Order: sequence, then C-alpha cells, then structure tokens
Amino acid sequence: MTIQPVRLFGDPVLRARADEVDTFDRELQQLVTDLTDTMHASRGVGMAAPQIGVGLRVFVYDTGDAAGHVVNPVFDVVGADEQTGPEGCLSIPGLRYDVTRAQRVVARGVDVHGVPIEFEAEGLLARCVQHETDHLDGVLYLQRLEPATRKQAMRAVRESEWFAAGKTVMSAAEVAGSRAESGRSE
Repeated sequence: MTIQPVRLFGDPVLRARADEVDTFDRELQQLVTDLTDTMHASRGVGMAAPQIGVGLRVFVYDTGDAAGHVVNPVFDVVGADEQTGPEGCLSIPGLRYDVTRAQRVVARGVDVHGVPIEFEAEGLLARCVQHETDHLDGVLYLQRLEPATRKQAMRAVRESEWFAAGKTVMSAAEVAGSRAESGRSE
C-alpha cells in the first residue's frame, strides 16, 4: 500500500489534459493501487491520476456499491435525465456545491491489462465517472457550477486555510480530516 500526497487546486497538473496510456505494465498496476489506496485514505469515492501528480488517463472509484478502475475512459450520456446534487473534490478539500450532471452514462475504456471494459452507470457512479473524466481533461468541478455559485466557491477557496497557506499538495490524512464535515465525495 502506497498512499500518495493529493494535489490541490492551483497545481498545474490538475488543469492539463492527461495523456493516453499506451503501456500496460507493473507501473500502471502500481498506479491503480496507489490511486485506490490514496482515495480510500482520503475518504473519496473517486480519484484520477492527475490528483496524485500523474498525467495519465486513469481513474479509480468506489461508491460503496461499485468499485474499480478505468484506463483511457470515455463515456456517453444515456437519455436526457439529469441529476443535481452536492459534489466535492479531493483536490478542493472541505467544499461541496450542487452540480448538474447526466443521470446515466455508459463508460468505456480498458483495464490495467489493456482488456476492454464497458459498464452502465447511474446516480452516484455516473456522477463519479463524469467528475473523474473531467479531471483527465483538466476540468475541475468548479467550472461546472452556475456563475454565481462559482464566484461564491472561488471566494471560499481563496479563504480556505490550505489555499491561503499556498499549499498545492496535502497528505491524504489531511484531506480526509478537512473533509470530515462535508462527507465523502469524488
């Protein structure tokens, strides 16, 4: 088990599009293990590789009902139903805001061995797939907020202890501690 430090809002790796994975080896397997261990230690339900400083298109998830990983993920929205609900981010600890996302998606990608995978996701898992894929595209959930809410969220970020201290990296234990009031999130 290797728990990695979590990159925070302000770290450039979070705003860059991650690279496609083209080598399926022990290093990739270790990355998935590190992501999973760090996600659990941080009390999250999802985590993308850029959140631990790795610019590769990989994410892990564990919603309580479903757990796994996807390499080189893409998704398609299924139907027109949407869900609006509280969303947070391990890279923006302590903050949660309502975000509208598709209710159902079909996720596709490959596993750590390069074997194709596909699954339909609904509710929290669909939210997680969309949130983590956004991370891989350099998009943070704050960018999905309504303008007035985004302004409020950015003020909260600027007023946070970690941002005011200039932190762009935090231990998983610190992230979990700062998230205790807001609960688990993506």
